[in-house]
Amino acid sequence: MPLPPLVAVPVAAALSAGLIVALRPLLQRYALARPNARSSHRVPTPQGGGIAVIAAALAAVVGLGGVPGGEIGAVAIGAVVLAVVGAIDDIRPLPVALRLPLQAAAVVLVLSAAGGQLVPGLPLWLERGLAVLAGLWFVNLTNFMDGLDWMTVAEMVPVLGALLAFGLAGHLPGAATLVAAALLGGLLGFAPFNRPVATLFLGDVGSLPIGLVVAWLLYRLAGEGGLAAAILLPLYFLADATLTLGRRALAGETVWQAHRSHFYQRATTNGRSVPFVVGAVFIVNLALGLLATATLAAPGWAMSLAALALGAALVAGLLRLFSLPAARTKAA
Repeated sequence: MPLPPLVAVPVAAALSAGLIVALRPLLQRYALARPNARSSHRVPTPQGGGIAVIAAALAAVVGLGGVPGGEIGAVAIGAVVLAVVGAIDDIRPLPVALRLPLQAAAVVLVLSAAGGQLVPGLPLWLERGLAVLAGLWFVNLTNFMDGLDWMTVAEMVPVLGALLAFGLAGHLPGAATLVAAALLGGLLGFAPFNRPVATLFLGDVGSLPIGLVVAWLLYRLAGEGGLAAAILLPLYFLADATLTLGRRALAGETVWQAHRSHFYQRATTNGRSVPFVVGAVFIVNLALGLLATATLAAPGWAMSLAALALGAALVAGLLRLFSLPAARTKAA
């Protein structure tokens, strides 16, 4: 079993936690998140913990794998660019017309470096265009879904843990496995500070680059023959964010404005506690990880379709639960 990816987890976790302790006074002073229409918190809370997560992950990758070049270098550059964009947006909100082109440029950079083709029969220009749109959406949905204490931890820790395990089993290249381990460690170091009730938020400086890196890891997994697994791992996040966006668009709402209409946010409005909501998301993500593992262990259309159907049913059940008032659920 390769040692460096496993070593990266505690190394990045320790670095992330240490950086947070060191940076907290500055974040408290310059990056205070005040409650707004999207917020679940009631008092001003420092944000920007993502600085430590991304810095720790990069440091672990460099320390264990050397200065990144090629594809990994492109991912590192894209992540840093989005971290800078997110840091500025955390302090002084940027217009959508500026944010989206910069995010798209980072996605294009990473996809260009990754190369390859997932669907050989599809025109390359069409696949790349769809991949850019999917990557841009994943970056933003990671940001949209970071609206509750421990929510990003409950989603990304199981996803990154599964990606690390898949990499160790040979379903991801070694460099990608190291990146998954380093980012997992960075998030674990951040987790104690974000537990309900959080004393620190991730911020756009963290959610945007995390979305980019995880999107790239899922793209690489799909390219290694794990398309069904790459769909299953983030299925809850994909479903919640996409259905919410579609519902708001059909209602004529401005989809990029702050709101509290995601299913996980409605769950708290409907009377469920934050620990219950993030715990339920975490458990469903663990189940999705097991289904993804099954598709890799027994490849084939039958297993993939069965796992995707069961995963969709699990996610649909959770979304339904979140949309119901707690009292009604207990009565049922």
